[in-house]
Amino acid sequence: MAEIKEILEKSKKAIDELEERVDDVTEELSEEAKAFWGDLKKNMSAIGDKLKDAVSEQKEELETKLDVMEAREKLETLKESAEAFTQKVAQKADAELDISALRVHLAKMEAEDFWEEKRKELSREFQESKFELEKKVKTAAEEVESFFENLVKNFTEKKA
Repeated sequence: MAEIKEILEKSKKAIDELEERVDDVTEELSEEAKAFWGDLKKNMSAIGDKLKDAVSEQKEELETKLDVMEAREKLETLKESAEAFTQKVAQKADAELDISALRVHLAKMEAEDFWEEKRKELSREFQESKFELEKKVKTAAEEVESFFENLVKNFTEKKA
């Protein structure tokens, strides 16, 4: 009997932990999934209550066994609902992943379009800057040439 009580206590703890974990993620679920979880949670609580009653020290051995069997029966009815809930959550997760992948793809395309636009603008600005720079370099080179020609001219005139 002690072994059965230990198993029942572990089962109750597992139910409580499952409820906590699913409660943590229900904020991200649709209203329909939240309602579905609420129903599942009620059924799980009923099973947990039966297990808790079964563990109670005041129960007779026969009553404990009956409570365990009743909890098992409720578990069977809950099993299908839990599987359906899990499938809905998984489908929603798949849909969210698909949407995220699409958003990433669209963001990548927008970035490529943006870069293409900026590349053309930068190329145009570079060409304009290049032209201006070439003009300035040419002017500077002409000034250097003129300076040295004047020096040569002045040097030649002073020599003569």
